[in-house]
Amino acid sequence: MNPLSVAGLVLLSYLLGGIPTGYLAVRWMRGIDIREHGSGNPGTANVYRVAGAVPGIITLIVDGLKGWVPVVLAQRLFPGQTTPMMLCGAAAIIGHDWTVFLGFKGGKGVATSAGVFAAMMPVPLACTVVVFIIGYAASGHISVGSMAGAALLPVFNLIFGTPLPFMAMALAAAALILYKHIPNIKRLFSGKELFLHEKK
Repeated sequence: MNPLSVAGLVLLSYLLGGIPTGYLAVRWMRGIDIREHGSGNPGTANVYRVAGAVPGIITLIVDGLKGWVPVVLAQRLFPGQTTPMMLCGAAAIIGHDWTVFLGFKGGKGVATSAGVFAAMMPVPLACTVVVFIIGYAASGHISVGSMAGAALLPVFNLIFGTPLPFMAMALAAAALILYKHIPNIKRLFSGKELFLHEKK
């Protein structure tokens, strides 16, 4: 394993993760800055709420691919080695959450993390998606589904016997997602959290 090759791929993963999908989609399709509307977050839920279904779906898919592609590249270039794929996955998530293209401010990393773990641990991730759907359906809030899924991702990894390094990464990603949702938690407790179809 060439350290310089790994470092280059990690940097590329950060830049791919940092592509501000929601910002670009809304700017291109609606001519507005998503950061100045709704919650100000460039993630799927706010993009959908502010700009509509098409920009929201584009944001969801591309943000997921931003996590999936770097891990798959690492798997192809460094077969059988877990460290490069973990580093690239982490770099993609960090790039999304703190993108250089938006002044080191970004989204909450839910879709990008899902892409990373879809490539690394597909079965636990599939279970997490089911939890997300149930959480959203029961509450009407994307944030509730996201937090429920994040909280249970490490549990599903434990159930399915995921290797310890992957388990540690799942714990770290879940903690980061929950941390990024602190404003949502405050709004939920105050009754001010918006539903997906609710305009601010």
